[in-house]
Amino acid sequence: MILRPYRPSDLRELAELFYDTVHTVNAGDYTAEQLDAWADGAPDLEEWSRTLLAHTALVAVEGETLAGFGDMDRSGYLDRLYVHRDFQRRGIASALCDALEAAVEAERIVTHASITARPFFEKRGYRTLRERRVLRHGVPLTNYHMEKRRFPAAQNACYSAENAVAPQAETE
Repeated sequence: MILRPYRPSDLRELAELFYDTVHTVNAGDYTAEQLDAWADGAPDLEEWSRTLLAHTALVAVEGETLAGFGDMDRSGYLDRLYVHRDFQRRGIASALCDALEAAVEAERIVTHASITARPFFEKRGYRTLRERRVLRHGVPLTNYHMEKRRFPAAQNACYSAENAVAPQAETE
């Protein structure tokens, strides 16, 4: 798998991946009506391109296939994170998140996680601040306002030094 920056030529494929992922991966947690409201097959591609270019946006490529994508703004808001249905549970979302989180200096990372994605983010150290009900095309959807707090760089350096483990001596 290769992570690379988003290119405008990726846009249509990202939109298709988004639609397919929502309608398959999230189908166990949302009704058909909710899935259609969330991903109606007609995203505002101009707006998507604008935000993807303004954010740190990465795509994951496996062979010739676009396997996932994600984007985060400078404030630490993780806007989108989607992995192709055929590439679930292969570490792609984790790799995208690791790279996106490393790309910003914010003390906290915030996202609005779906019911499906909530356990993934909890395992990464995010905590739920509140459950949200949002309307998409008049249809209520549940998601979670989640955040991950990070130590400022100076505290991180001290924490790392205090918790460093001496290397093990090699034995035969």
